[in-house]
Amino acid sequence: MSQDPDYYRTVSLKLSEVLSDIGVNKRMILKRRRIIFLKETMDRCTDILLHKDIPIYRFGSQSEGSTTLGLKSDADALICLTMFNVIQDRSEWQPGKLNLLMIQDETTSPGYCLLQRLRMDEPLPVPTDSLDHVPDRHLTASRGKVLLKNTLNRVFVSEGDVINGPASSAQGRSGYTDKDLVIALCCKSWPVEAQPWLLQQGLGRWPTEDMKRYCETTGCFVVPVSSKNGQNEELEWRISTSQAERCLMLNLNITQLRCYILMKMILKTFINPQCDGVLSSFMCKTVLFHCIQNTRSNHWRQSNLLPCLICCLTVLQNFVTQENCPHFITPENNLMAGRISPHNKHKILEILQNILQGGDCALQEIPTDDLGMRLQVKMNMDEAFLYYQTRAQIHNTISTLLLLNTISTICVHHKHLLREIMHDGNERVRERLSDFIFTLTRMYRVVGLSSLVKSALKLLLPRFSSSLGSVIASHNIYTTHSISPEALGWFSAGLNLDVASGRLKLASALYCVGDMERAEFVLRNTEEKYDLNTVEPACNCYYEHPVYYSRLGFMHKCNTGNEELIQHTTAFCVTFLRCEIGCVPKELQYEMFRSTQEDRLERIEMADYWLDWAVVDSLPYLYFLQYKTYGSFQRVADQHCALANLVTTIETESNLGHRETALNLLGQCMEQENRHTDALHCYMKSLNIQARNNAAKVLICRLLNEIVNMQGPALN
Repeated sequence: MSQDPDYYRTVSLKLSEVLSDIGVNKRMILKRRRIIFLKETMDRCTDILLHKDIPIYRFGSQSEGSTTLGLKSDADALICLTMFNVIQDRSEWQPGKLNLLMIQDETTSPGYCLLQRLRMDEPLPVPTDSLDHVPDRHLTASRGKVLLKNTLNRVFVSEGDVINGPASSAQGRSGYTDKDLVIALCCKSWPVEAQPWLLQQGLGRWPTEDMKRYCETTGCFVVPVSSKNGQNEELEWRISTSQAERCLMLNLNITQLRCYILMKMILKTFINPQCDGVLSSFMCKTVLFHCIQNTRSNHWRQSNLLPCLICCLTVLQNFVTQENCPHFITPENNLMAGRISPHNKHKILEILQNILQGGDCALQEIPTDDLGMRLQVKMNMDEAFLYYQTRAQIHNTISTLLLLNTISTICVHHKHLLREIMHDGNERVRERLSDFIFTLTRMYRVVGLSSLVKSALKLLLPRFSSSLGSVIASHNIYTTHSISPEALGWFSAGLNLDVASGRLKLASALYCVGDMERAEFVLRNTEEKYDLNTVEPACNCYYEHPVYYSRLGFMHKCNTGNEELIQHTTAFCVTFLRCEIGCVPKELQYEMFRSTQEDRLERIEMADYWLDWAVVDSLPYLYFLQYKTYGSFQRVADQHCALANLVTTIETESNLGHRETALNLLGQCMEQENRHTDALHCYMKSLNIQARNNAAKVLICRLLNEIVNMQGPALN
């Protein structure tokens, strides 16, 4: 490799440019982090509404911003089971809680512990003979102690998920990022074996004293997995300092993050495919931490990126040689213990040596995000490569995926909370929705102006306002054939979350009460706001529903801001509980009763509960309501225009989540037009999309009955 300092500087700057182009720059990293922390905040808000205390933490590359499109990083979530009180000293014992004492002895590996069950009435061990009277498959008696087994995580594994260490992974599902879900127990105190780390001071004076003080307050988790060489395969729990590590990652500068991403690309391209994936990205992160701690801070600058990478790879090489990668916070914990076979060790060292000798040559071979080709172009070693995306296109794509992630989170939380109240009566649903809104509003008033919590609340409140308005209006229509000012007020509060769904719930209620003029006004206003070039339908109902990001106007908009864009670029599907049936046209009411007894046996209630609701995409519902409203005015030309728009939407809009429902509505419009063959065609097409849980079965029977009855006199 050339020893010319200008060479290192040139390659470093060009490499920094390439990484910036593919989204590893301050703006996109902050954007990634904001969206994930917003998701985490919405999780907490939902927990508060349901009076639950099961916090979800979003750790890993997505929340750190340490990924690219080509790395395809998992979405890592840690679910903390707070019903357990994990303690390191009996003085931390709490009465009435499931107290677990962390035990580390000569049988436990460094960084791991056993969890001993303590009594709930006093800080003493549960006697081993208690299991004779009350067996528990998660507890076992060992060495005179009652210990919690690490098989606890299997209780939370969904069908089809893959167990990978402490995580259950949902993989390969169309339209979704792979997810790693880790179950953990929380310990409020900092690990005893990590106390020395708080006192260490490296050459780079990193981490700072402020960072260490914060890290100490984060305590730790214990996750259900044993060490590779442990003697207690079903009993050991790994001690995790994930919150402290996230703090360290969020305090890296841009060069340090780029260095980490390059290490992950090297791992993915050269090492793991040939070496059984024995090295992990967490090892790369650990190497980076050690290097930062032991080098001066001015070393980590853009013009020095290549030497920084070489430094990290050299340290990784030394760790592999020694077969010891010391955990950054608890160095006695060797992350490589029992992981690397002699063959893989030799192969890894050979690959690393070739990379270190070749310098940027190896980087030019990395296919991830076209990094190698881009670097060659930047170095003027190749003609401009025309087939990869431009910087602007990549940033648009990242921004689009992040906004869609937020949209999905809003849908999930809205549906989850409606699921909790769906079986209550109208009055009880009204009370629960009012409680949700009151709680969220109270939270909104007490948080800071620029708080992320405030942003999360702005996204959650309008959907519940619309639902409450619809529940009240449904009762009004049933009892007084009118819509009360209270209902209209809540509808108004829910209008501006997105482009269409709140307005369509209002228009639907107005149509059902017979106020056609106001319904037509709201529909016209909705159509004006619904820019077909930029507005993207948003549905999170069908778990396997793939999404195609084909609307360029939407992607361009996404890159101009964050979650506030949802108001102008998104159309959620329109959702009605059964207690809102008074606000639902009779043609859509069939969807609330779509499931036969046989269908119900095949349903997965954790995912399919919404099939007892009426749910329809905004755009086809807009045109359906226009068709019905214009019909009441006998505006035939406008009515047929709305019908034509409904047909076109069903045929051309690729992102509809409920195309079968739109076809069922279209079929009923065709029946109204006396086009019975076309209506039957719509219902059959609907069944081809969803064979089960489809109201088309009822609609076909009803249509055939009508046709037979119409032909009856002629047959006689």
